Amino acid sequence: QVQLVESGGGLVQAGGSLRLSCAASVRTFSSYSVGWFRQAPGQEREFVAAIRWSGGLTLYADSVKGRFTISRDNAKNTKNTVYLQMNSLKPEDTAVYYCAADLGSASDLETGYDYWGQGTQVTVSS
Repeated sequence: QVQLVESGGGLVQAGGSLRLSCAASVRTFSSYSVGWFRQAPGQEREFVAAIRWSGGLTLYADSVKGRFTISRDNAKNTKNTVYLQMNSLKPEDTAVYYCAADLGSASDLETGYDYWGQGTQVTVSS
C-alpha cells in the first residue's frame, strides 16, 4: 500500500509561484508514475500534469502548459518525492491539488492511478 502526502499549498497572489510536493511512503516510489489533479469548488476533478516513473515522459493540461512543471529526481535522496512547480498563478488555478501514483505509465486519466493523496489547498487571489 502506497501512502501519498501532498504539501506546499497555500495562499498566493496572482502572478506568484508555489511548489507542491508529493511524498510517498515507499522506497520504490521511483518505480511509480505520478499525476497531479485538481478540483475547484463545484467542479469535477481535472488532470494537471503527470510524469512517467523514469521521468522520461511528462504530460500537461493545456491550461497549465508553460506555467507548471512536474519533476522528480530518482537519483537523489528526494527520490521519494515528486514536485509540481507552479508559476504565473491565476485565480482560476485555485483548487485542491491531489497527487496520484501508479506502477503503470503516466496518464491524464484518474482511472490510471491506484493511489491518491488527501490533497493540498491552493488559493490564488486576484
